[in-house]
Amino acid sequence: MDDAQKDLVDLLARFKSHAEAADGPGFGSLFTDDAVYVDGFHGPYHGPDAIGQMLVDDFYGAMTDCRWDLYEPVVNSGLGYFRYLFSYTSTLSDAAGKRVVFDGMARVTLKGSGADMKIRHYSEIFDRGLALAQLDFAPERIAKVVGRAADLLRASPDAHPHINRKS
Repeated sequence: MDDAQKDLVDLLARFKSHAEAADGPGFGSLFTDDAVYVDGFHGPYHGPDAIGQMLVDDFYGAMTDCRWDLYEPVVNSGLGYFRYLFSYTSTLSDAAGKRVVFDGMARVTLKGSGADMKIRHYSEIFDRGLALAQLDFAPERIAKVVGRAADLLRASPDAHPHINRKS
């Protein structure tokens, strides 16, 4: 394992620790001042303070007992990927006590090295419908959330050549 790989493994250990402890300031400290965290449910958050507050308000405002296992991290030239398994117990009034588990992949752009390595951009891919179905949400509610995600993807610059094809 080279130094960059070790640095990412160490960063992700802190990421997991702060997330599972609901430590917003600690979680936010892992991100650069200009960082963007794009959450698959809540959208983008900008800067370490907003990212730390997201963990406290949006994550732990709707859940408890979080577990976030991170697997197979790889890094190359400041770009990292890892697979994850995420679980929590819902505290939402219409789904309180339900345990949710889903898997996904995350992409991070990184700045620095060693103990100074930080995340500049975080984004993830996971099946929102799979997560929401475990909460016994109505199909219409799940369709609304998944539809918003589809709209965001279709609006992204990378998707334009796929959407605007001439056959």
